[in-house]
Amino acid sequence: MKETVSPARSIDGVITLPGDKSISHRYGMLAAIAEGKSTIANYSTGADCQSTLACMAALGATVERKDGLVIVHGGELRAPAADLDAGNSGSTIRMLSGILAAQPFTSKIGGDESLSRRPMDRVVKPLTQMGARIEGNKIEGRDNNFPPLTIDGQKLHGIDYTLPMASAQVKSCVLMAGIFAQGDTIVHEPIRTRDHTEIALAEFGADIEVKRRVITLRAGAKLTGRDLVVPGDLSSATFFLVAALLAPKSNLVIHGVGLNPTRSALLDFLTSMGASIKVLDVQQTGGELVGDLRVNASKIIGGTIEGALTAALIDEIPALAVLGAMSERGITVRDAAELRVKETDRIATLESNFQKMGIAIEAGSDGFHIPGEQKFHAADLDSAGDHRIAMAFAVAALSADGPCTIEGAESAGVSFPEFFSTLRQIAS
Repeated sequence: MKETVSPARSIDGVITLPGDKSISHRYGMLAAIAEGKSTIANYSTGADCQSTLACMAALGATVERKDGLVIVHGGELRAPAADLDAGNSGSTIRMLSGILAAQPFTSKIGGDESLSRRPMDRVVKPLTQMGARIEGNKIEGRDNNFPPLTIDGQKLHGIDYTLPMASAQVKSCVLMAGIFAQGDTIVHEPIRTRDHTEIALAEFGADIEVKRRVITLRAGAKLTGRDLVVPGDLSSATFFLVAALLAPKSNLVIHGVGLNPTRSALLDFLTSMGASIKVLDVQQTGGELVGDLRVNASKIIGGTIEGALTAALIDEIPALAVLGAMSERGITVRDAAELRVKETDRIATLESNFQKMGIAIEAGSDGFHIPGEQKFHAADLDSAGDHRIAMAFAVAALSADGPCTIEGAESAGVSFPEFFSTLRQIAS
């Protein structure tokens, strides 16, 4: 599907975003293995999170939708009648593998063509240390396990595991397996990553302790169904924040956004670049902070993303790259090799689309530099099937010198099906 986006001078209005993708995944999985009924309000409408619910239903959980709520009746899982389909969702396959590794049956989980090229050793290795039996696909010339994964459920034991790289998905996979393991499960993080799993586990009743970057999940967790509300997705908000910062006459309010401190690096970074963003009406729900964001057009200086900041902002980098191109000094991204193995090679797709729009970019193996004070030119752009690339270049198109077309715009539906209609609502 092609989408045409025209230039805009103003981003104005009040919007509410779909539920946070990361939190929705975790609530859906934990509700399915918890005893009793859970109700989840504002569950993400994205295709990835629907894949999680479909997998949990295939594993025996009863999943209903009523009056805008997702209702999950959980308990013991059962062997699926067919292979599990994670679609495009790396979060689904990686985190759910931890649960499947401990079940008394064999399951097979795969996904679409893009997911089938994403490496899985990062979860296979720690799960194997816990006693799991997992066999993945082999791709010639690449030393790794790839989807689909065949998981022969076993009795697991807790481990004391140090993550070789910062990854909330891998941490969550190990903790999900630890729910069923004999003995405590301890995870050490080299860099603090988003802690939605730790918060969600505590909300469902697990005995979990976090001290700095060491997470300890006590054995014998008894999870009980809960009534929960998913905050608005901060990663999705990034695109609208960038759009409003760049459009000359902007005054945008984003209502009910998740403000988890492990995700606040985004707002800190934008503010350091000169962004005018105010946080309003902060509250807490289900252990998560929620508030409103007011953003106005601002003079953006530019900045550098590297080290721990790269890990914290890895999903937001495509949108921030757009902002950097129009900043005073540009933007530099380092230590971001992970971008090469996302839904697409995001460094390569950023480089290709920026060049089509006349934007200079110097790409390297693990990052890039984009000089500042550049102007976007109208172009035919390609999402390469990546939702964040589609949305980032829709935002770039708002500042172009003419209408732009985006091929594969439907990929935005992976995380935000309402993205383009929301954008049209506030752009003028």
